[in-house]
Amino acid sequence: MTAPFRYDGRVALVTGAGGGLGRTHALLLAARGAKVVVNDLGSGPAGDGVDIGPAQKVVNEITAAGGEAAANTDSVTEGHRLVEATLDRFGRIDILINNAGFLRDVAFHNMKESDWNDIYQVHLYGAFRVAHAAWPHLRKQAFGRVINTSSAAGIYGNFGQTNYSSMKLAVHGFTQALAVEGRSKNILVNTIAPAADSRLTRTVMSEEQLKPMQPDYVSPLAAYLCHEKCQETGGLFEVGGGWVGKLRWERTLGAYLPTQNGISIEDIDAAWTKISDFSGAEHPGSMAEGGKPFAKIMGPG
Repeated sequence: MTAPFRYDGRVALVTGAGGGLGRTHALLLAARGAKVVVNDLGSGPAGDGVDIGPAQKVVNEITAAGGEAAANTDSVTEGHRLVEATLDRFGRIDILINNAGFLRDVAFHNMKESDWNDIYQVHLYGAFRVAHAAWPHLRKQAFGRVINTSSAAGIYGNFGQTNYSSMKLAVHGFTQALAVEGRSKNILVNTIAPAADSRLTRTVMSEEQLKPMQPDYVSPLAAYLCHEKCQETGGLFEVGGGWVGKLRWERTLGAYLPTQNGISIEDIDAAWTKISDFSGAEHPGSMAEGGKPFAKIMGPG
């Protein structure tokens, strides 16, 4: 049999871990030997309020099972505080799971700036602040695993979630750039887009719909991506209900248009079928691969 995955000697910081997915991430890592900082502001589904109760309750679960954990209620917008608390308590940080978030659903024509900015502050800016504070420590020790949390709403879009969808897709752009920068220092960064029963999904889905979508079915993927054995980086994974899939960019082969006399709107129209034909699609996975059509045009040098 394959040896069980362990995280002994590793320290994990999980944001938004007072319930739902963050809680099961924290419990699983702790059960496999990691020391865990359970961060949760204790706010409501719309991002209001502060309460240490949810984070401390998860810590109590971990310690009752023989693990080591500490509670933290700092806002992710003050990311340095979370990292400082982790270092003060456990002396290092190896794993960061950016999971904190809330919903502020409203149709775009009714959306206020605060609805946009509040979602940005936690989902995107908060992920940046925590990762930015942790990054020097991960580089120095030449080891790190970072998981950022996206959503199907970010991948595909969803009515009433322009704010949330925008930040959740931006989170994966954040992942991809960090993956490029971190690879040489053994810092691997991935994105998960989970479908699971949580206080957020309960606001938009029924109890019956969510019954088979347990958070416990998502956390094994997050934990795998955090293990030293895993060498995946820059990936985007949808996961939920026992199903896991990896997404990638797909691009048509496109059309080269004659430029001797300039390109007209009519030229675009005439080539539109070829421009939008995915039957011979390619799958660029880097800036270099994405730039091949332009390199061909520009030539050597």
